[in-house]
Formats: sequence, C-alpha cells, structure tokens
Amino acid sequence: MGILYFIVGIVLFILLVVVHELGHAIAARRNGVEVEEFGIGFPPRAWKKKLKNGTLFTLNWLPLGGFVRLKGEHDAADGPGTYGGATLWVKTKILLAGVLMNWVTAVVIFTIMALTGLPELVPNQFSVPSDTKTSTEHVHAASVSSGSPAQKAGIGSHDVILAANGQELTSSQQLVDFTSAHAGKEITLTIKQGDQKRDVKLTLNKDRVQGQGYAGISPYEQTTRTSTWSAPIVGVGLTAQLTWETLKGLATTLGQLGHAQFAEAGQNVAGPVGIFSILWSSSEIGFQPVFFLIGIISLTLAVMNVLPIPALDGGRLFVTLLFRALKRPLTKEREESIQATGFLVLMGLVLLITFVDIGRITGK
Repeated sequence: MGILYFIVGIVLFILLVVVHELGHAIAARRNGVEVEEFGIGFPPRAWKKKLKNGTLFTLNWLPLGGFVRLKGEHDAADGPGTYGGATLWVKTKILLAGVLMNWVTAVVIFTIMALTGLPELVPNQFSVPSDTKTSTEHVHAASVSSGSPAQKAGIGSHDVILAANGQELTSSQQLVDFTSAHAGKEITLTIKQGDQKRDVKLTLNKDRVQGQGYAGISPYEQTTRTSTWSAPIVGVGLTAQLTWETLKGLATTLGQLGHAQFAEAGQNVAGPVGIFSILWSSSEIGFQPVFFLIGIISLTLAVMNVLPIPALDGGRLFVTLLFRALKRPLTKEREESIQATGFLVLMGLVLLITFVDIGRITGK
C-alpha cells in the first residue's frame, strides 16, 4: 500500500500547483481579463480543447503542475481584456488569487483531518478544548540509524515498539529512559511490523554513540486530536498558526544565511528531492501522514508565493508596486529581464538545496 499512497501523494502534490494556477484563472476571468490557455502539466502538448468561454484547455506531457496564460501578460500591455490594461487592484487580486487558493486548500485538508484525527505537530497546537478528543498511539521508530543495534536486530523505520522486556511502552521518553538504564545490556523489544508482532533481542551500546544513542532508534508517539462541530474552526486556526510558524522558520533561515551558517540553514529547507523523500517515508506509514504533508506543502506554497521574490507571484507584485512608486515605466523588456534573473536565482537555490537533500538522504 505504501507505493499506492506515494503515487496518490505525487498526484495530490501536482494538483496543488494546478489549484494555484486555477486561482489565477478564476480571478482573471471574474475581473475581465481573458484567459488564453489553461494547461495541466508543461509542454510538449499532448491534447487540447477549446472551451466555450474561449480558453484553450491543454494536457501536457511533463507532469510538473500547470500554468495559466493571460492575454497581454506584461504590465506594459494595454487594450481590453489584457492583464496589462487592468487596474492595479485587479492585477493584485489576480496575482494573489493563487496564494489564496493554496491557503484555502490547506484549511480544507486540516478541517477534514480534524474530523478524522489530526496529528499534534506544534506546541500549543490550535484546538477548541470543549470539542477535542485526544488519543495517543503506540511508540513508533521515526528512524533507525545505520549500523546501530536496532538495525542489526532487524528493526526498521516506522515499526511500532510495543514493549521493552515485557514492559508496555506508552511514550517515547519511556523508551529513551529504558535504553539509558540498560546501556550495554541485552534487551528484548516487542515490535509490530505491518500486521506481524514479534520479539527481537539486541545488545545496547555501552556508551551513548553520536547519532545513535544506545539503541539507534529515534522514537515518537503519535498524538491525534479529533473534533466534530469545531473542525472548520480548527482548520482555519491551525492554518493560521502554521503560517506564522512557517514565516518564523523562514526568518530564522535567512538569519543563518546572513551569518554564513549554511549547514544550519540547509537543515531547515527541502527541495524536490527532499519533498519526495519525506513523501515516501510518510507513505510507508499510511495515507493520513501523506494527506497531512500535502496540507503542509499547500500552506508552504502559499507562504512562499506571497514573498517578494522575482519569478514568484509576490515578487511580480512587488516589482509592479515598486515601479509605480518610482513613477517609472515597467517595459516588457525590463519586466522580462527582472523575472528571468529572479528565475535563474531561484533555480540556483533549488539546485543547491537538491544537493543538500541528497547529502542528507545518503548521509554524506
């Protein structure tokens, strides 16, 4: 089932970009700007159809999201139905509509999960106490260190650890305390792998090993919160809370970059490789973590696109507002130059983060 969940996760990830572009298209049409093409995936083109409203709908071979092409997309364009000929307020609505769609998508996902069981992710996570039921599952192995006693005993990532020497475990701290108290000794862990339950024996490290501890297990217990009538409120509240946490995380990362703390900054970000790696790990646990991760990614897309980074929606709006404030014309050539430069810088960062992701996955 893990592979199926992973495939579903990839499809949902692609749909997040499609939803983002759909926001731009809806806002444009509602404000009199013509949508010349709405595409799912990127060219080369596989199939096309002219819709009744005049928009060309296309399916393309590269499944990397989607795009929307507006009439007269440059700020300097003019004429009826063009983006350039629209008012500044209309342009703002069009540019930020994609951000809003991703943010609302996150709200919907977290609302559904509040009804079915929402993982506890951050301290003081938003909830409505009078309508919240909290439950804690068994201790899980978030990861198992290579060459550790746990790995040698056959314990894998995401295995459920039910007991230690016959003592039931209800929290990750119990396992940490237990392994510390039995350092260097042989212990028996009762684990559950899939539907199979078995006992495994392992001899703990005598001393605490860097990156392993005593057993080589990074444990966690999954606490979930379930709501009923307050689920929509929780969806909005949690999305707002995580938006703030994401912004704080970005500020921390920028501060680390400013102080040349590149290794530390690299631990706070993930590129396409890192996202797919996390998605794969989540899919091995079940659909719920995959669905939750899609909500987080949707929220992250919203936050990133609102930032004043050229080549992104917020950057394009920032450039438009800057040239209006300077009372200078934003020509087609100048706008393309700014956006192209921003795109190259962005791709350079993605490439750099990809190398960091690969190193993190391979342990090098």
